[in-house]
Amino acid sequence: MKGKFIVIEGPDGAGLSTQAELLANWIKKRRACVLTKEPTDNLIGGLIRAALKDEWKTSFDALQLLFSADRAHHLSSDIIPTLEKGKWVVCDRYALSTICYGAASGVDVDWLKELNKNFLRPDLTIILDVPVEVSLERMKVARFGAELFEKRERLMRVRDNYHKFKDLFGDSVVVDGTRSIEEIHEEIKRIVIERLGHP
Repeated sequence: MKGKFIVIEGPDGAGLSTQAELLANWIKKRRACVLTKEPTDNLIGGLIRAALKDEWKTSFDALQLLFSADRAHHLSSDIIPTLEKGKWVVCDRYALSTICYGAASGVDVDWLKELNKNFLRPDLTIILDVPVEVSLERMKVARFGAELFEKRERLMRVRDNYHKFKDLFGDSVVVDGTRSIEEIHEEIKRIVIERLGHP
């Protein structure tokens, strides 16, 4: 790939969307960059978000199959064509979320790995790490309703899984997400330059 593929990961409430946007905007000042996210805004992504909001019921296995289908479409229609043009891509969540959240819900880890083993590996994954209490406090302020995965015990398992599986999909760095937005952004920029060079 001519471009670089960067993923921002972490538990809910860690500030992923904020940092993904800041990073993409910083890169855009230097070269072409696309900001994207998972689940996507396409048809499958809409089904996933509805299930997360408890608007319809399905099994955790079925939900993870939807995540993988959404990712396959996302890669073929958006991410890979963008990278082939030499643009950089910053993605808010990717395959590691499937492993960490799926496993926290009791889905078989080996099956989840198999589902995701052939997907494009990011050039760099930044994992924002915050204690569960911080996640819950931030979500209380930012959101009116708790989504399916945003329960205390499950979030604890999710956070543990991010540490356990952090290197599953290539180069990853854990960043302390409890600091100010500006401090975190500065560290992420430094990591990107160190690992991938200047954009």
